[in-house]
Amino acid sequence: MRTIVLIGLVGFAAQLVDGSLGMAYGVTTTTLLLAIGTNPAAASATVHLAEIGTTLVSGVSHWKFGNVDWRVVRRIAIPGAIGAFLGATILSSLSTETAAPVMAVILLLLGLYILVRFTFQGIPRHNLGKPLRKRFLSPLGFVAGFVDATGGGGWGPVGTPAILASGRLEPRKVIGSIDTSEFIIAVAASLGFLFSLGSQGINFAWVGAILVGGVIAAPIAAWLVRHIPPRLLGASVGGLIVLTNTRSLLKSDFIDAPGSVRSVFYIVIAIAWAAAFAYSLREYLRDRENESSDAVTHFREEQEEALVGAEGTNRSVVEGASTSDIPAADSAPEPDAGASGTHSPTRTS
Repeated sequence: MRTIVLIGLVGFAAQLVDGSLGMAYGVTTTTLLLAIGTNPAAASATVHLAEIGTTLVSGVSHWKFGNVDWRVVRRIAIPGAIGAFLGATILSSLSTETAAPVMAVILLLLGLYILVRFTFQGIPRHNLGKPLRKRFLSPLGFVAGFVDATGGGGWGPVGTPAILASGRLEPRKVIGSIDTSEFIIAVAASLGFLFSLGSQGINFAWVGAILVGGVIAAPIAAWLVRHIPPRLLGASVGGLIVLTNTRSLLKSDFIDAPGSVRSVFYIVIAIAWAAAFAYSLREYLRDRENESSDAVTHFREEQEEALVGAEGTNRSVVEGASTSDIPAADSAPEPDAGASGTHSPTRTS
């Protein structure tokens, strides 16, 4: 019973972090299950089964608070589901240990970029409101889904920083859209695991404990995302990305740093992260009117309306030019009665 309560608390904490920062649910819960002796495939299957419920509640909560861009969800969820199903079915035979450090380096650089940019510049507005293209979201979704299934977590750590770095969507929309689409990923991965493993090694009591904890935390996290200023949210996400991927890199076979060295890195990162958050908070308080979540949302909506208006104007110009290029049909001349050549005879009396 004590273990079940502990797992439930971990599920609550993991969903609170994941729902408010867009990542860390799978990584946190899978790490715990591996630490108590669960094999990797069963641990990932347990987490994804629990995620079906937590991501559903999380998605509904984010939708209620206006944190979801459904265009992003549509374009990223289906490729992500395909990647997750494939990753789940071949987890037992595929090793991702070689690719993990490379991905950790890429995500670490993205995290540093996000942390620095949001800390010192706030949310960039020159790209805000521009659409995220399918050619970007589809491969991103496939890779994130595959990594999520094979690694027990990765949908948020891969998807969130990539979309956030584009600068085309404010942080709360990025987090809400990633969390909402994760429901499809969890369903696909779970089907893949059940197809390849059956229910072997899955502790359904643990699934229930993680699920209950996550369901309680989901609406709280969605409310936090709706109200936390984008500058602070971006700095928080960036710091978390840097910390988690530094940990993955230091623990990889390529580096395998001793515990004392890892501890020094973690302390330095934590201090820098706290300093960045404090600076972001100060800058937010100096210009609260333009830095608030509502202000950024209003700006994005204006940009989207302007883009739609510009597209409509361009379409009208093109259609008008096409019409003017068509020569007008010659109108037939009306018959002239005087020139018809037919004269009425003159009667003489």
